[in-house]
Amino acid sequence: MEWNRVFNDRDTAQRIASRIKALSGNKKIKLMHVCGTHEQAITKNGLRSILPANIEVVPGPGCPVCITPASEIDMAVYLSRNGAVITTYGDMLKVPGSTSSLAKEKAEGGDVRIVYSPFEAVEIARRNPGKEVVFLGIGFETTAPMTAQVIKNKPPENFSVLCLHRLVPPAMEFLLEGGYDIDGFINPGHVCAITGIAPYLPISEKYHIPQVISGFEPLDILMSVFMILRQIENGTAIVENEYARVVKPEGNVVAQELMEEVFEPCSKEWRGLPVIPDASLRIRRAYSDYDAEARFDIVVDEVDSCGVDCPMCGMILKGLSESCGL
Repeated sequence: MEWNRVFNDRDTAQRIASRIKALSGNKKIKLMHVCGTHEQAITKNGLRSILPANIEVVPGPGCPVCITPASEIDMAVYLSRNGAVITTYGDMLKVPGSTSSLAKEKAEGGDVRIVYSPFEAVEIARRNPGKEVVFLGIGFETTAPMTAQVIKNKPPENFSVLCLHRLVPPAMEFLLEGGYDIDGFINPGHVCAITGIAPYLPISEKYHIPQVISGFEPLDILMSVFMILRQIENGTAIVENEYARVVKPEGNVVAQELMEEVFEPCSKEWRGLPVIPDASLRIRRAYSDYDAEARFDIVVDEVDSCGVDCPMCGMILKGLSESCGL
């Protein structure tokens, strides 16, 4: 088992695991996290191996790369094939569209460039005034404020954003409305650092389900599991904040205001999932000059939201499977 050096404390982890076992008894309990970074930490540190067998922690629709549907990759591929410079985070390159990917387009001569922020994409646009530069606005509430700031700052006329941003709470509510078997949520700490606690309160109130906002170290995650089980034992359903060293109850108000000014909620499909009401973001009309969908006549075929390369992804995102079996 590998432990992060900051929290290199097996004894503490085992003590928390013992308390988890005592609280859970023999009850089958299924918890869901909605964060790709949490899954990385859980897998890297072998956390499932020290939890009782009756406690299941499954991934949900918390990875912005995983939930981007094939149709939106197809849009980026179309723009690339029609002369646009596509700027994107590196983990988007191999995400499959219906017939291609950005990695394949790059290998075949498309101008696809990896960037580490939308600000870098703006600089590429400034250095290439004769080319249309499109940034893939990918991610949840964590990254959406950066995209909003770039748009609000009036970037060069040859810069635009293909807005693929999405929101976490509506996806959680979609799963609960669908009757999926979830006993508690481990909430994404970096998302909540932006949103604060407020968007999650109605979920616990409406569905009587415990939630804990968690950090990303092994002890953070184990402690969050314990806190959820404590709520279940006490018959409560509230939003607790294990990650209080980073997440403030009100969140980042400036970032929230930026998102509100530049984006508005809309309803689009997610990979492996149907259309989720008001779970996606689009650029408001006032900023449509920087909206790639409004600027270009993008023509793509209608495809299944799961794409052709991962028939099991919907099962994983719903917490029904931990592996695609491929």
